[in-house]
Amino acid sequence: MLAPILCVVGARPNYMKVAPIIRAISAVTQDIDSILLHTGQHYDESMNDQLFRGLRLPEPDFNLNVGSGTHAAQTADVMRKFEPILDKVEPSCVLVVGDVNSTLACALVAAKKLVKVVHVEAGLRSFDRSMPEEINRVLTDQISDVLYTTERSAHKNLEREGIDPKRVRFVGNVMIDSLLANLPHAIPTTQTLTRHELPASLAEEKEGYAVVTLHRPSNVDDRNTLAGLLKSLSHISQTHPLFWPMHPRTRSNIERFGLLPLLRSKYVAILPPLGYLEMLGLMSKARLVLTDSGGIQEETTALGVPCLTLRENTERPITVEEGSNTLVGREHQTIIRAVQEILETGGKAGRVPEYWDGRAADRIATHLVAWISENSGLGVA
Repeated sequence: MLAPILCVVGARPNYMKVAPIIRAISAVTQDIDSILLHTGQHYDESMNDQLFRGLRLPEPDFNLNVGSGTHAAQTADVMRKFEPILDKVEPSCVLVVGDVNSTLACALVAAKKLVKVVHVEAGLRSFDRSMPEEINRVLTDQISDVLYTTERSAHKNLEREGIDPKRVRFVGNVMIDSLLANLPHAIPTTQTLTRHELPASLAEEKEGYAVVTLHRPSNVDDRNTLAGLLKSLSHISQTHPLFWPMHPRTRSNIERFGLLPLLRSKYVAILPPLGYLEMLGLMSKARLVLTDSGGIQEETTALGVPCLTLRENTERPITVEEGSNTLVGREHQTIIRAVQEILETGGKAGRVPEYWDGRAADRIATHLVAWISENSGLGVA
């Protein structure tokens, strides 16, 4: 047996990326165990049933229970609690995904202790250093030994930053592995609405429904910005009922800023955070999706559902260039025009990008197992 792979997750979307990788590694070899560590950076009570049991995800072997906090406090807490686990496990490498604080924190600890770092979803760039995630992405890539990319444009970003191309491998989008595997099990929208005591008939009214997600500080932490977006969403609800699984941070700010009256319409259905299968069912049948989430830009592209991203930039340009995503920013008239275009033309369907085929985890596992075997006992990639 070779030393195990220590896989790190810090937020719910990380599970959707790590789970198929763990399954793929076990299919390739029985000589390398995968150990799962959850930092507890994000947590909600629905995770256990919806993710672990419902989606065949393994329970974490370790949970750091870090919780929320400032970026500095959270990153430091993850590092402090992760180090003794790393010493105990003595892994062949630490596998991190995405761009949350836990990704950078665990990569830093591993790199300083001369443990190899593997970064899944490397090379994505928004070129906006005001985004904490951009800092996490850039720094994690600099200290990683193996970098797996979701789109070929990421390679140019990494080359520009001085990353040795020998460390980089294009494998496709492992998030889409989870989506395609679970789409047949997605929970119907009408069932989700009924469960949350909303009229199921809303799903069939008007011109089809829209799904909304908002959580980024740049959109929800400033009263004027948030108020402007709520006015736009209220206007859209005149043609599309809005189903909005609302992030706790967003809900808190709407209440704190006194903006709830802007959402008082029977065509704006506010839902609690949903499980993965509920959210997948909701998005797959939507007329359009309005979001500031990076992952949802990818998922709507895979589903062929028009997506309007309420941001000025995206670290996933392939969703705009080839997929169903359109950047619309936060300006009211721009958003409304984009919605009207979807009404008139059916919206942007795009095409599924290269290697978003449900086999990204297989490509990762095949390469990673061979790489670990070749480099076992060595200090460099």
